Amino acid sequence: MMKNFSSSPLHGNNQTHNHIRERNNRKYSLLLSVLPWRFSLRGYGFCMSALFLFCFGSLFYQLNGGPPKILLDIRQYLGSSTYLNDHGSIPPRELPFPSQVVYNRVGKCGSRTVVILLRLLAEKHQFNLFSSDIHNKTRLTKHEQVDLMRNISKIPPPFLYTRHVHFLNFSRFRIEQPVYINIIRDPINRFLSNYFFRRFGDWRGEQNHLIRTPGMKDDERYLDINVCILENYPECSNPRVFYIIPYFCGQHPQCREPGVWALERAKQNVLENYLIVGILEELEEVLLMLERLLPHYFAGVLNIYKSPEYKKMGNMTGTVRKQTPSLEALKVLYHRMRYEYEFYNFIRDQFHLMKKKIGLKSAVKAPAYTPAFLRELALRTPQPLDEDEELDSDLEDANSWLVHP
Repeated sequence: MMKNFSSSPLHGNNQTHNHIRERNNRKYSLLLSVLPWRFSLRGYGFCMSALFLFCFGSLFYQLNGGPPKILLDIRQYLGSSTYLNDHGSIPPRELPFPSQVVYNRVGKCGSRTVVILLRLLAEKHQFNLFSSDIHNKTRLTKHEQVDLMRNISKIPPPFLYTRHVHFLNFSRFRIEQPVYINIIRDPINRFLSNYFFRRFGDWRGEQNHLIRTPGMKDDERYLDINVCILENYPECSNPRVFYIIPYFCGQHPQCREPGVWALERAKQNVLENYLIVGILEELEEVLLMLERLLPHYFAGVLNIYKSPEYKKMGNMTGTVRKQTPSLEALKVLYHRMRYEYEFYNFIRDQFHLMKKKIGLKSAVKAPAYTPAFLRELALRTPQPLDEDEELDSDLEDANSWLVHP
């Protein structure tokens, strides 16, 4: 008789253990199959987050012109980094435009007045002002031109460089071209101011100027202005009286020869390279224009110019012992300076056009009793007071010269 072992206790226990082991194996298999998928989701999320942060940081870096502040803070927190070694220094602060200005000031055209103002403005607005003390070297060799332009370009911006020098073409030598500004005045007034300033100086002291020109003999120092003009002395003739145009024409030798070529080249340079060329007869309006066009240099300049403290300094720069030439001498001098007057009229018209565009009105004074041959000589605007280059208050203007032979 066969025994039935299926109902025995030993067989039941073995079957129970096998079932438990099989069920556990299925759980572990299911767990092992699920755990890798959970790790993959976490890794995927981490990678996407890192990619998003990288893209956002890169976009912010490009839009801001440099690394985001948060990255710099992280760098400082983490310590030294090779970023600066690999990419150079942090980009500098944004500079105003233009940040490179050259004022190649024309002699006896109010330049000392403007330089005094610039010194006060440089301290106020924190720009670099370099005013050269070289007054008698306006024409340079090519080597001197390159050296000067390179030295100017090395000045930390924003800067304003000023010197008595003829126009320099930076672009010709592949150097970044700065923005030019300048001021001119009626050519005969400028000539007379220079003539007597060389001999007698200004109100700061005649003896100081005698020391400055020790080689000038008395017969030259006290030479009558009419004799100088009518007897064709070199100082009162071309090319010496052809003075303003070369400042705008440039360093080419032909720029020093009175003629149409130099005149047209000077006009072209003004239109292409100068932000503004004002006229001294309207100095307050020139300063107002500079304040609007270059506020980071000239903001507040008109208030300084009109202040009593500045007037005390300006009163010491007026040329002394000025005399009025005769009508005959003026006629001869005007003919010699006809190209200078054509350029002056061009600049005056351009300046008035700029004022009109900005919305400033010109205070034009109609000339009286003007002979036909000197029609263009008449001053059409009132002259500013207390100017270093202007005639003294007791001296009549050009219109009056013409009605009294």
